Amino acid sequence: MVKSQRAAIAFGLAAVLLWSTVATAFKLSLQTLTPLQLLALASTVSWLFFLSAVVVTKQFGKVKKAVRHRGVKYALIGLLNPTAYYWVLFVAYDLLPAQQAQSINYTWALMLALLSVPLLKQTLTKIDMIACLLGYVGVVIIASGGSLEGFQQSSVVGVSLALVSTVIWAFYWIVNAKQQDSPLVAMLLGFTVAMPVTWGLCIWQSGMPTLTLEAMAGALWVGLFEMGITFVLWLNAMRRAERVSPVANLIFLSPFLSLVFIQVFLGESIALATFVGLTLIVIGTIAQQLQHKRSSQ
Repeated sequence: MVKSQRAAIAFGLAAVLLWSTVATAFKLSLQTLTPLQLLALASTVSWLFFLSAVVVTKQFGKVKKAVRHRGVKYALIGLLNPTAYYWVLFVAYDLLPAQQAQSINYTWALMLALLSVPLLKQTLTKIDMIACLLGYVGVVIIASGGSLEGFQQSSVVGVSLALVSTVIWAFYWIVNAKQQDSPLVAMLLGFTVAMPVTWGLCIWQSGMPTLTLEAMAGALWVGLFEMGITFVLWLNAMRRAERVSPVANLIFLSPFLSLVFIQVFLGESIALATFVGLTLIVIGTIAQQLQHKRSSQ
């Protein structure tokens, strides 16, 4: 693949822009679907997308090889993501304002550092500890609205689930860290495992979704732009980049752009506490990444 920094930035910006819409899409979709119904429909859309991508890129032989050698691993991966991760995340969005759920979910990188201690036998540096302190102070500010009285208004269950989603996502990254297969193959197999599970849970707990225009639009948007096409755009951005760091840093635009979409399309008034808390989370994440970058040089 020909390297082009301009193309990499373009792909990266497209991915970030689409990712920035998904918090709004989650909340709008959950007005007509239950969390499990949204998960089942969106997972089906994503599965169809990755199946098409694997067929077009002629990687079906790699799928058979991956199943033969790493089938059990992919069963675990599919149960973690999308099944458990998005189920928990969608319930959190159902209970919380979108601005709170998306901001708290952004702490997954900090949770990854914490889980790496017991699971990967890594140690926390001073920067890691400061980053985590900043990030979780940010969570408290967001959840409380900046005052102790705010905890009475905020959904404790919703905040807890938003934090649990970061644990699941971080654990998924640790399990998936040494990926031996093509990213498209890996995603297809994960969704292949998830599809029957999510539909089974959906029918058992929520019943079959009513396929209204709004429900289908939400499932298509979430399935393609949260779980599908955006993944490929970001992968292309990383592969085409002459310098990866400027492209990777574009991801820090996403949570703030997301707040803009939330205010414009959901009508949520963005609280100062949300902005302050999210800023602390992002500062902590950036500090952590800069440290890891220096240590790897």
